[in-house]
Amino acid sequence: MFILSHLWIIPALPLLGAALNGLLGRHWPRRATNIVALGSTGLALLATVEAVREFFVIGPGYWPWTQNYFTWIAAGTFRADFAMQIDQLTIVMLLVVTFVGWLIHIYSTGYMKEDAGYVRFFAYLNLFMFFMLILVLASNYLVMFVGWEGVGLSSYLLIGFFFRKNSATNAGNKAFWVNRIGDFGFLIALFLMFRTFGTLDFAGVFGQAAANYSPDLAGHGVLTAIALLLFVGATGKSAQLPLYVWLPDAMEGPTPVSALIHAATMVTAGVYMVARSHVIFSLAPVAMTVVAVIGLVTAFFAATIALVQNDIKKVLAYSTVSQLGYMFLGLGVGAFSAGIFHLMTHAFFKGLLFLGAGSVIHAMSGEQDLRKMGGLRKKIPWTYWTMLMATLAIAGAPGFSGFFSKDAILNAIGGPNGIYLWGLGVLTAGLTAFYMFRMFFLTFHGRPRFDEHKVHVHESPKSMLVPLAVLAVLSVVGGWWAAPELFHGDNLFDHFLYPVFSPQVGSPAAGTPNAFWYAIGRGDATLNYQQTLEFMAAATGVALIGFLIAWWFYLRKPDIPKRLATSLSGPYRLLAGKYFVDELYAAVIVRPLVWLSTNFLWHAVDEGAIDGTVNGVGEAAQESGGILRRVYSGNVRSYATWVVIGAVVITTFLIWMAH
Repeated sequence: MFILSHLWIIPALPLLGAALNGLLGRHWPRRATNIVALGSTGLALLATVEAVREFFVIGPGYWPWTQNYFTWIAAGTFRADFAMQIDQLTIVMLLVVTFVGWLIHIYSTGYMKEDAGYVRFFAYLNLFMFFMLILVLASNYLVMFVGWEGVGLSSYLLIGFFFRKNSATNAGNKAFWVNRIGDFGFLIALFLMFRTFGTLDFAGVFGQAAANYSPDLAGHGVLTAIALLLFVGATGKSAQLPLYVWLPDAMEGPTPVSALIHAATMVTAGVYMVARSHVIFSLAPVAMTVVAVIGLVTAFFAATIALVQNDIKKVLAYSTVSQLGYMFLGLGVGAFSAGIFHLMTHAFFKGLLFLGAGSVIHAMSGEQDLRKMGGLRKKIPWTYWTMLMATLAIAGAPGFSGFFSKDAILNAIGGPNGIYLWGLGVLTAGLTAFYMFRMFFLTFHGRPRFDEHKVHVHESPKSMLVPLAVLAVLSVVGGWWAAPELFHGDNLFDHFLYPVFSPQVGSPAAGTPNAFWYAIGRGDATLNYQQTLEFMAAATGVALIGFLIAWWFYLRKPDIPKRLATSLSGPYRLLAGKYFVDELYAAVIVRPLVWLSTNFLWHAVDEGAIDGTVNGVGEAAQESGGILRRVYSGNVRSYATWVVIGAVVITTFLIWMAH
């Protein structure tokens, strides 16, 4: 059981790759850079596969498997170990991070081939992999927080990779500061957790929370506070309302960064953290309700913005925000397995969509505007067919991965008590189908809307196409774990994660798809087999309507969207302006803070008080020195006079003191 005993090897491999390329990469050829970057992540993938094999060999009696390597912090009764663990949830995340990450590294060798910062890019990418693996493997919240902050740092470096562009550096700064807001909530949750439980180990926290559960404690007490503060952290990292604004701007980074960090891994860190903390959330029904509502509102909100975006990467960015909302909806209604299931399938098809968009941009010599594309279907056929697979998957086409994972979430809120929430979720699914096929049709179909004499469209190299093909296969078959459920069988993905999300002591609903309904006091919402099929058929029908409207608008009658944009100019400007949330934040938060910093903290406090005090002391010393300088004239008689005067003064003082 070598890897299980040395789990640290898995994150250490990409860290070694980052160190070698970062320190020595400038002195060796790019082939060596590729070997180090791809070799370290490929070996991490192989180590993960071996760890999974060993995990199942040891059997359920040792699940979850935990390894403590050394005591990191010991203060009084508090002890925090550098410890790692692996269970079924960890396995899903490890395989997604290492496998998709390795594919994107391969893709990047072709996409970034001509970039002057090639070595730096792979050093950053390897560093991100290290921190993400630390986050996933952590067995306590303190080690998780190290990975959490590390992926934020790596994201900042990669978003602002093109640092000579103001837009890129601004996007990196925006991501950094918005995530700090969420991280502050996460940190306060850790303090409160330590104050309540005396430990930050998962086993200790969850065991005490379940054993000491009471309705009063959970309803409006400390568990609810901890859960809500953890969710604040998740809204920052996973781009939920109101902290979603950084992710669309993050598209300023290279496209492989968008695929790895902002589609497949980092933005799912918040989802993973909430799922890992499912015991706390399940015992805090108010927090569960907040997670479900925020997730659903974010899903719908972002989907409406994506309807009219013209930058291919911005469409996918808002789509990512929307799909993350679906994941939180699943977690909020207690369908933790369904939320993680959608996380996994989303990594496949959204990673493919971003890489496919990168292939399109590569073919179009850097062009990202959908209005300047069209007619690419026959010019880049590999990109076309793979992106079609991903588009069908995210739209929820039957048989594709997104069909199973998205319906698993929607069915978890089905039934008479959840009909309104289910309806909004299904409407969002219809919007998803519309805006994704709008993007697809504008990119590949119709007449070319660019100068074919100036833009020489060409297919991407094999290093970029092979990852597309692999992810296309996974976009189709990645959801088949749930297929037996359609034939009265078991959802194999739910069955796989059951040991992690099994009901906890103290709450009858914890860990089940009914937790949300217990939380709001509306009873059971379980669907029978017939109802499940009906709800799936309804969701598929709405998605089909979205596809047909996109087909009619952008293939059959392409003049209709322009007429609608003119006749509905108000709503169109609102959506095109992304509800002007950035402008609102700038007016209410950013500019007042900048004014306060400039006029009060800078001019008044720094220059007036601090610099004024320091400069005043210096000026006083200078003036005193000038006066004393006159005393030291170099005249012996003058010195003798001062000695006599001093002696008289001292003698007089001593006589006076004696009396």
